[in-house]
Parts: sequence; C-alpha cells; structure tokens
Amino acid sequence: MLYPMHLEKGDRIGVIAPAGPPDLEKTSKAISFFQAMGLQVRFAEHLNRVHGYLAGTDEERLMDFHEMIDDRSIKAIFCARGGYGTARIVPYLDFELIKNNPKIIWGYSDITYLHTTIRQETGLITFHGPMLSDISRNNFDSLSGSLFQQLFEPTILTYSESISTLQTIVEGQAEGQLVGGNLSLIASSIGTPYELDVKDKLLLIEDIGEEPYRIDGMLNQLKLAGKLTDAAGIVIGDFAIVESKLPSSLTLQQVFQHYFAELMIPVMSGFKIGHCLPHFSVPLGAMAKLSTFDKTLVLKPGVM
Repeated sequence: MLYPMHLEKGDRIGVIAPAGPPDLEKTSKAISFFQAMGLQVRFAEHLNRVHGYLAGTDEERLMDFHEMIDDRSIKAIFCARGGYGTARIVPYLDFELIKNNPKIIWGYSDITYLHTTIRQETGLITFHGPMLSDISRNNFDSLSGSLFQQLFEPTILTYSESISTLQTIVEGQAEGQLVGGNLSLIASSIGTPYELDVKDKLLLIEDIGEEPYRIDGMLNQLKLAGKLTDAAGIVIGDFAIVESKLPSSLTLQQVFQHYFAELMIPVMSGFKIGHCLPHFSVPLGAMAKLSTFDKTLVLKPGVM
C-alpha cells in the first residue's frame, strides 16, 4: 500500500472532471466548503470544456489529471462529478508519475475505474467520497462534510448502526483491503487489463438508477467471473434503484439473497456509501474489518 500525505490548512487542492462535464455554477458553489477547511482551490485548465457527454476530449481530461499530479503545489485532487468517461483515459495514465507523486484522489461513481486502476498499478490508497456536485447541494449534510477531516490526520473510521440500520445477509467476520465502488463500473472492468482484483479483500458495491434485473445481471457477471467467492467479505452500499418497468419484478433484497445467501463469507447491507446522503467516505485500498456480530465496518487510516 502507498499512502498519500495528509492535508494541512493552507494547502492547495485541484479540481478535475475526468468523466462528464460539470455544472460550473454548482462546482463553484462548492469552493466555500473547502475554503472553510482552510484549503485553497484551483480548477483544472479544461474544467469548462464540453465534448458531447464528456468534460472535454480524452486528451484534455488526461492532461488535466497528469498536470495536477505533477504539480507539487497541489496536495489533493477532487473530482467535480462522475457521469461517464473515466475508463477511456485509464490506458494512458502515467503510473510512474502517480507513484512518484502520491497524493489524495477523491471521488466515486464513474471514478471507480480510476480508483481501481491506480490502486492496482501503483498501490496508492484513494478515497470514495462525495464530489463537488454533491457538496453544492442544499441538503449536503454535516456527517458527509465531517468525513473530509480524515484527510487532515490519520483517522480510524467506524461505521455502525448509529449511522444507518444494517442488515446481515451472511454472518461472519473478515479483514482485508476495502476495494470496489460502483457496481456498473466493476462489472464493466471484467475481461479488461483493469479487472478488479477482489482476492481476499472486502468488496464494496453500490449503484444508482438500475432496476433489480439490471443489478441481477451485473451480480451474475461477478459470480460467473469468480469475484463473489474470491472476496473475503461483501459490503453493500446504497442502491438508489428506480421503479421497475417490467410487468413483474424481484425485489432488490431478493436479488441480494440469491447471490449472497449461500456464500461462506460475511455479507452486510444498508451502508450509506454511494449515491446518497449522508455519504460515508471511505479510503479504498486501506485495511478494514467487517463484522456482522457487532454490525460494524472499521477502516484503518488512508493517509500518512
């Protein structure tokens, strides 16, 4: 594992859009949140570019990311939003540059592809957490905001039922690196050079806007690829599903029971991690312990 250095007041952070084009008004609104933490904010050169459903061309988005990594004055990189497009630039990432300049990288959703690739190629711990598009929302809550403090000093995080009700699908306890993120992106990585490695790790999954049959299909793909049995445990985050348009449908819980109930590893659902508020931010690649006995997920620090 490669740890990024923690932030200090007065540090400068960079904002990039490696996937879809951000709403610049909302993105700018989030600057005050970082300034309140004593941070300076710099937008990437091409943050205002729009190329169809992408935030600029692949070359522009890649250039912005590399420039932020290479700039020694930038101590952390935050993504403005998700959408689609991160997978298009990962084959061209300069992993030596990233490894030689380890810094905080923060985002979720489509950024899952970036998290997975960077961690597996460099060992760098990155962060699954709300982006500027979330921070600018009027209902952005204090718990979600407080979890940014883990970036300022090494912090052990504990998720318990004081945050949300958790449901045990398979009892047990397991430890390992926490990996994963958005289920759609995890499934799309299978069969590529950047396929998610879950061997002896805790697998985090979350998604939004998918009907139960779509989630069923993605979990079936993970099952057939051996991912579910390779994992040491499964952490089920938030699934903001849409109402099924089919004449009849299984419930999401029925889908989860089908794929997880017979596993010999701990599986627990109900975590507010994903496209939700509150959004519990977690360091991906950090060591974690999942226990259904006391219904907790405990994560070791993601910074040094």
